[in-house]
Amino acid sequence: MATELDRVDVVTVGVGWTGGIVAAEAAKAGLQVVGLERGRERGTEDYQNIHDEYKYAIRYELMQDVSKETITFRNTPDQQALPMRQLGSFLLGENLGGAGTHWNGQTWRFLPYDFEIRSMTEEKYGEEKLMEGDGYRLQDWGITYDELEPYFDKFEKTCGISGEENPLGGERSDAYPTPPMIKTRILEMFEEASSGLGYSPIMMPSANLSEQFENPDGETIAACQYCAFCERFGCEYGAKSSPEVTVIPTARKTGNFEVRTHSNVVEILTDEEDDSQVSGVRYVDTRTGEEFIQPADVVVLNSYVFNNYKLLRVSDIGEQYDPETEEGSLGRSYCYQIFGGATGYFDEQFNTFMGAGALGMAFDDFNGDNFDHEDLDFVHGGNMAITQTGNRPIATNPIRPDTPSWGSEFKKESIENYTRTLSVSGQGATLPHKDNYLDLDEEYTDVYGVPLVQLTYNFKDQDRARHKYLAERSAEVLEEMGASEVVQSSELGDYSIVPYQSTHNTGGTIMGDDPEVSVVNNWLQHWDRDNLFVVGAGNFVHNGGYNPTATVGALAYRCAEGVIRFAEEGGRLEEE
Repeated sequence: MATELDRVDVVTVGVGWTGGIVAAEAAKAGLQVVGLERGRERGTEDYQNIHDEYKYAIRYELMQDVSKETITFRNTPDQQALPMRQLGSFLLGENLGGAGTHWNGQTWRFLPYDFEIRSMTEEKYGEEKLMEGDGYRLQDWGITYDELEPYFDKFEKTCGISGEENPLGGERSDAYPTPPMIKTRILEMFEEASSGLGYSPIMMPSANLSEQFENPDGETIAACQYCAFCERFGCEYGAKSSPEVTVIPTARKTGNFEVRTHSNVVEILTDEEDDSQVSGVRYVDTRTGEEFIQPADVVVLNSYVFNNYKLLRVSDIGEQYDPETEEGSLGRSYCYQIFGGATGYFDEQFNTFMGAGALGMAFDDFNGDNFDHEDLDFVHGGNMAITQTGNRPIATNPIRPDTPSWGSEFKKESIENYTRTLSVSGQGATLPHKDNYLDLDEEYTDVYGVPLVQLTYNFKDQDRARHKYLAERSAEVLEEMGASEVVQSSELGDYSIVPYQSTHNTGGTIMGDDPEVSVVNNWLQHWDRDNLFVVGAGNFVHNGGYNPTATVGALAYRCAEGVIRFAEEGGRLEEE
């Protein structure tokens, strides 16, 4: 029998970026908050010996243990979905800080076009450009860029983001809090080449800070050392903005926040007397197996895309999406991303082994609707970038396509090209399609006996066309940079769960202004449970041409404001 605990004002399920933001803001407002984190405690002191590529980048020390919980995957409903036995296409975080610990730090705001993609596309190009006959289901987000802009600004100031204004991005209310990172020889070459082609390159907005910064909550973030151990690693210097060095300490300092680690939530409990409310959550101590019930006035789901969806589904909250009838909102509009790029082989050598997770330059001339799509067979596009994240020796073996993947020729090519290859890539958007969705698997369960999430996903024709277009533009930039040979990425085939591509999963718990086709409103409040909030990249109605974290952070601040308002006023939150 589960032990029932004392009631609290707010419980967050997960303590990463979104859980930390909601906890910090709610605790500062005087609410008593409990954060349930299924992983263990960790912080900067745990990363003093982090420069171990095998342990962290290959063996995934900071990632979810897929022997306990994973997902099953298939391209189409007529295939047998099978469990992902080893992390591949994306890397789910675990422990305090979540994926916010091991991210690269690339901190882009989604474009104004992203939030009103359906209405803007239809207005400019006509209804036929929506391609609904081909199964695409574009929706507006129920919130505009201008409405979300103050929350973007708050997230950037909490993180101390280093950057410069983007002439092709949305309008800003303030400058970035710290200046851009160092512009290396590689980035200068990219800037000169892309400017020469008529594009508008800028330094990438970075959570690896160019200088030490004290944020508005009084937390100090150190300056980046350019050690090249960002993605898949925690920062030993405290120089990469992450939940452990920003929002979590802020929440703790209030005295109103308690983190409970090793606490895996398995069910959201609906109030027995009022089914428009939840009463709390049931969770399992992962060390002892003991079950607890944590009553709360407000429950906020802050875990990863898949787990937010899973908790709603197993708790019977919301209507599951059916791809045949297209009824139901829970699980719909799952999206990923594409990366159309090219690799250039150069005669000169570069310091490719040095860098930082968000050290790069990029331009948005082919992102969103910044270019004419009238004669193209796709909409949206991607952010074009070169990054100097630091090539680590085990996983970096730049060889030409006709080189064997082992043996003396492989070794010779790897050593020769390690400091002589540069890549330019277009991080491309993907759009919701009626056949891409999340469900529960009827055959496989996790270690707690809860069904696994089943992912049904494949790239569509627009993805393949967008990928090809961005790859061609990437090759042009590398040729302009002076590469002696340019190899364009091959055309996109079926989506595969391996190898790694990006941890940029979106959809499944999307936001909107219509409860028939969305899970939450624009305060991230669940349509069916007034005191339940769900926030994360699962709220994205489609995926954009950027890394998602800044938009996730902005939504989390919006959600936190909604939670505080609900605690004060109750009821259904309306737009201001």
